Amino acid sequence: MSQASATRPFSPFEWMLSLRYLRARRKEGFISVIAGFSFLGIMLGVATLIIVMAVMNGFREELLGKILGLNGHLLIQPLERPLSDWEAVSARIDKVPGVRMAAPIVEGQALASSPFNAGGVLVRGIRLQDLKKLPSVANNIKQGSLDGFDDAQGVAIGRRLADQLSIRAGDNITLVSPRGAVTPMGMTPRIKVYKVAAVFEIGMSEYDSSVVFMPLKEAQAYFNRAGDVTAIEVYTDDPDQVDKYRKLVTEAAQRPIFMIDWRQRNATFFNALQVERNVMFLILTLIVLVAALNIVSGLIMLVKDKGADIAILRTMGATQGSIMRIFLITGASIGVVGTLVGFLLGVVVCLNIESIREFLSWVTNTELFSPELYFLSKLPAHMDVGETTAVVVMALALSFLATLYPSWRAARLDPVEALRYE
Repeated sequence: MSQASATRPFSPFEWMLSLRYLRARRKEGFISVIAGFSFLGIMLGVATLIIVMAVMNGFREELLGKILGLNGHLLIQPLERPLSDWEAVSARIDKVPGVRMAAPIVEGQALASSPFNAGGVLVRGIRLQDLKKLPSVANNIKQGSLDGFDDAQGVAIGRRLADQLSIRAGDNITLVSPRGAVTPMGMTPRIKVYKVAAVFEIGMSEYDSSVVFMPLKEAQAYFNRAGDVTAIEVYTDDPDQVDKYRKLVTEAAQRPIFMIDWRQRNATFFNALQVERNVMFLILTLIVLVAALNIVSGLIMLVKDKGADIAILRTMGATQGSIMRIFLITGASIGVVGTLVGFLLGVVVCLNIESIREFLSWVTNTELFSPELYFLSKLPAHMDVGETTAVVVMALALSFLATLYPSWRAARLDPVEALRYE
């Protein structure tokens, strides 16, 4: 009796009994089924949480990279008077510490057409020296070349726009702008044919299907902006520290300007992504919570079924703490193993997410991740160490908490009452 009571916590006999209770017996089949569902629930909950959070992280990072790779971190627009002094202003801003590039641009809407199709585009006039500093464009030229871009009357278009118009590098594209020449009869549209000098593919469908780059001087003539530009795009070394550049850039401009940063330009989009991410986390956490409640119900049924066993162990000298630990191990092992298997499954899926998407698309013969809808041409996944750790810790904590009440109930069982009706 004294030896039994002196048994150290989590001794081999406690582990032996706990693991025996986990094994299925014919008369305890239903309890084992509940334990199996609990295991599957926790495994799928953890795996799904890790996969979904990783995909949403990857989606946000990829979009952010594509958007900031093409658009400036700060957009400077003129106040009071046009940006006719754009050369001097951009040269001064270029010298600000931390500013990678200040690119003057002329922007305007136009209709792009070919003999086969037509579609609306955003024409962006830019200097070759600035275009070459945009790696998302300069490093992803699929057809043609940017050589001599400033001198020739050629344009660079996106891969999806080229496919839509059924043209390639070397072919002609017709641009129609509603703001053309002013005549006594009113303003007439400006129609001009350009040669496609290069075709680029950024990997973001919205840009690949709607952006046309044109030499800055040609864009000024095309959009009736001789001597001035629409805005100056400022690219910095660290987009997240854009606030510290605001004052420096304003001082360097030395003229009235209106400034807007990338967060303000894309606030609605990224706020919507953040809300969706938080809601998905809450919904998927419910899967783990339901699985944990399954552990509770399964253990309560097991305690009720093993009432006589508990009573015998108590009369043989097992302490209340020992009985509690036996059922604690039984329940917690379901949660721990389920969490670890779910973690491994989540990691494997995240590492092979694009291959899995392609396989499922091939099997179902459907496009599971439409670039037109999701903006990106590939399914990204980026696992955040802190986030993944939080998911695993949360699942383990819920699994452990789920075992406390049934284990406490088993420990409080009165041996006399349990054996009276046996």
